Amino acid sequence: MAKTKELSKDTRNRIVDLHQAGKTESAISKQLGMKKSTVGAIIRKWKTYKTTDNLPRSGAPRKISPRGVKMITRTVIKNPRTTRGDLVNDLQRAGTKVTKATISNTLRRQGLKSCSARRVPLLKPVHVRARLKSAREHLDDPEEDWENVIWSDETKIELFGKNSTCRVWRRTNAELHPKNTIPTVKHGGGNIMLWSCFSAKGPGRLIRVKERMNGAMYREILSKNLLPSARALKMKRGWVFQHDNDPKHTARATKEWLRKKHFKVLEWPSQSPDLNPVENLWRELKIRVAQRQPQNITALEEICMEEWAKLPATVCKNLVATYRKRLTSVIANKGYITKY
Repeated sequence: MAKTKELSKDTRNRIVDLHQAGKTESAISKQLGMKKSTVGAIIRKWKTYKTTDNLPRSGAPRKISPRGVKMITRTVIKNPRTTRGDLVNDLQRAGTKVTKATISNTLRRQGLKSCSARRVPLLKPVHVRARLKSAREHLDDPEEDWENVIWSDETKIELFGKNSTCRVWRRTNAELHPKNTIPTVKHGGGNIMLWSCFSAKGPGRLIRVKERMNGAMYREILSKNLLPSARALKMKRGWVFQHDNDPKHTARATKEWLRKKHFKVLEWPSQSPDLNPVENLWRELKIRVAQRQPQNITALEEICMEEWAKLPATVCKNLVATYRKRLTSVIANKGYITKY
């Protein structure tokens, strides 16, 4: 039998109030839309114990003592990669024999659960210091400054890759029905590389990079697409260009080209994809493309172009508006990777 949901304390108190007001159990049951037996049980409990609070329940004593709970909690907080087997052995040496399931249940009650470790960029001490320095320097910049930035990046989109997760409604044992599956092929079935930019006013041009990108190709892409994007987005005078510290971006020739074109470039800390809102925009694009299920590279490119053009300006504006929160998160996390 399925476990029933426990009534809230407010509902239990309301039942008692209605009973004290002279209402019958049947009347209360109809008014609150619950079983008469439930109403009667609450009223009997109140008459006996003068409370609607949960009473202490009987049960087997915990196998792990409070001292043991503190020990294993300290251990996993100090070293989150500790296995349940390690904790079982630690407790056994202390004279307590438990199973791995008991370890899991105990830690869950302490607010700790086993999760897959997220993959994040490797941050060396120099990266952490640079991220902190940048966040502190720009934390008090007015929001208008960030709205006058053109953010840019490259990304790869696979034809049959893990561009996004997909959830389906299905019956038991119907997991392999074609409607409930996502087809995959070996080696991803091919992919395309894209470059684009955006600002708080909307998306800029989207370009497919058909060859391996080098510094010369990157400068050509900027030459043909950055200024037209800025004009189309109606950027204010003195707008700032952002790109990360990829070697193509920081090459001497690229820096010189940007200087000659009089582009203002935002100083950028290395290993900081979480600070770049364009990463979130790429994610949105990949979800939209995956939903349309392109079947070949040509269709993949066409759908990418169509979906990029349909990205709402409000999405872009909201992403840029999160920038101060991103900087605050970096400072709060002492320079390490944030949830963004």
